[in-house]
Amino acid sequence: MNLIIFGATGTVGRLLVEQALSQGHRVTAFARRPSALKLDHRDLTRRAGDVLDRGAVADAVQGHDAVLIALGAGRKGGVRAAGTEHIIGAMARHGVRRLVCQSTLGAGDSRAQLNFFWKRIMFGLLLRPAYADHEAQEALVRQSGLDWIIVRPAAFTDGPATGACKHGFPPTEKALKLKVSRADVAGFMLRQLTDDAYLRQSPGLSY
Repeated sequence: MNLIIFGATGTVGRLLVEQALSQGHRVTAFARRPSALKLDHRDLTRRAGDVLDRGAVADAVQGHDAVLIALGAGRKGGVRAAGTEHIIGAMARHGVRRLVCQSTLGAGDSRAQLNFFWKRIMFGLLLRPAYADHEAQEALVRQSGLDWIIVRPAAFTDGPATGACKHGFPPTEKALKLKVSRADVAGFMLRQLTDDAYLRQSPGLSY
């Protein structure tokens, strides 16, 4: 597949690039500073641009088979939803259908799966703008009419890929560690490119 990854130099984005290349995909890494991606590969194209620049996003999306979004904005938010709106518009314009978007566990109907710390302290106070950004981003994806999958990972760890994480659990699921490795998140997102089991759904991801 010919893939474009937005947020390619972030902690999940880098792993998406590496794993996609190892699986034989052709990858365009879109980021403000794609040179920060210290990786050389014949199937890797670096594309410098700002996801908040509608024209740059539209030009970059053209010619790809699928899009993966792993945008980050720290605590402040304000990038995920706005950037995703531009990406969705570009996909509609160029006829690209498949979209896999990383959000967060706790968004939407998965909020009940969080413990007090994540629900009240982190998302309720410290990360409140970022949480609102995720919620707005998800709403845009759901309304897009594209072939989308929203992936909702728990808190990131730097552990290796295990392939053993739970996914697609119901909102009533309580036996969760609320942690998952970035490597497992990247692997799960890539599998959604060709698997329709979660088409137009928002599976959670956690150990």
